[in-house]
Amino acid sequence: MGAFGWPHLLIILAVILLLFGAAKLPALAKSLGQSARVFKGEMKAMKEDDTSSATPSEPKTDSPSDAPASHTAGDTKP
Repeated sequence: MGAFGWPHLLIILAVILLLFGAAKLPALAKSLGQSARVFKGEMKAMKEDDTSSATPSEPKTDSPSDAPASHTAGDTKP
């Protein structure tokens, strides 16, 4: 398959213009831009989250305080 050239792009733009109409194109472009901005922000947040979880600030240790509490003789729960 060949790459798209200028004639193909113009045909696609003409079809979009016919489908949506000239009056709705600015609103459609604004919505598309806002969606792209939100998507970019979410991707940036995911990258920051991945880098922060890959390098933990505190080493994890298996201390008795991390273990689940066991029942004692005074507990009335089964």
